[in-house]
Amino acid sequence: MLEVKEVSFAYDRIPVLEGINFQLAQGEHLAVMGESGCGKSTLLKIIYGALQPSQGDIFWNGEQIKGPDQILVPGKQGVKYMSQEFDLMPFTSVAENISSYLSPASPKKLEKRVRELLYVIDMVEFAGTKVKNLSVGQQQRVGLAKVLAQKPQLLLLDEPFGHIDNFRKSYLRRNLYDYLKTEGITCLTATHDSNDVLPFADSGLVLKDREVLAHQPILELYDKPGDLYIASLFGEANKVSIEVIKSYANTKRRIIVYAHEFTLAHTSGISAVVIKKYPMGSHFLYKGEAENQYLLFESKRDLDLGTEVRLNISIDIINKRLQNKNGY
Repeated sequence: MLEVKEVSFAYDRIPVLEGINFQLAQGEHLAVMGESGCGKSTLLKIIYGALQPSQGDIFWNGEQIKGPDQILVPGKQGVKYMSQEFDLMPFTSVAENISSYLSPASPKKLEKRVRELLYVIDMVEFAGTKVKNLSVGQQQRVGLAKVLAQKPQLLLLDEPFGHIDNFRKSYLRRNLYDYLKTEGITCLTATHDSNDVLPFADSGLVLKDREVLAHQPILELYDKPGDLYIASLFGEANKVSIEVIKSYANTKRRIIVYAHEFTLAHTSGISAVVIKKYPMGSHFLYKGEAENQYLLFESKRDLDLGTEVRLNISIDIINKRLQNKNGY
């Protein structure tokens, strides 16, 4: 189990994290989410032991992970950290980079392990290619294989797909996280892209203003976001009054509505005029001007600018959002 207890940290006396607490069981996957600069990477470096917290403690399976004030070389056996720099040897091959962390005592086992990891990162055909001849995205995939080489118990991933093109990204995500689940590897993924974690993580930890804003099962975090900040980490979202959506509603409470949750209605709902249109391929994203606010909504219909529409949402969505007592 990973235990983070009352961890705080500051750069040059500027607070970055304050009083961070959470636990993560063996084999679970936690998504660390939040806007740029909220402390995601800093938190992973503290857990790894590369940064010294100003207060608080980190424990992995009951043993304290010490920072640079206590040990010269960061890291703990069984704990691996993949930064955004990859840490590769440019003049050696992909296979050699991966095998550098493996014992050469059994060449057959080493070759089998390297090939297994090449499959995970979808780079079997690049085994003999020197790293310096790879694209940045390919190098990031080799970096992933390196941290997996010794079968870590705890894996810390900092924006692990940030340089990988969309053509490969979806396949690699499935490959990697399926592999981690099969092997029972505990994982923390710091990311700003919900597609990296929503289909794969067990829970999400949201950082804002130096603190933990939310820590819930990932799908619950998506379905019942506590506020607009959390919802915006998953996609385009709005905060609207229920009585504006349903004129018969006797409440002034406001709820989060994702852009894709609006439907076009004939008479009921919010009246809005289309002022911006963004083709998204399978649908259009629109910006509409309502009486008191701007709203983002999606539709498969191709609407002209200036078109007046009625926006409605289902009662099921309203009821689901009303179950969350916070942030409204």
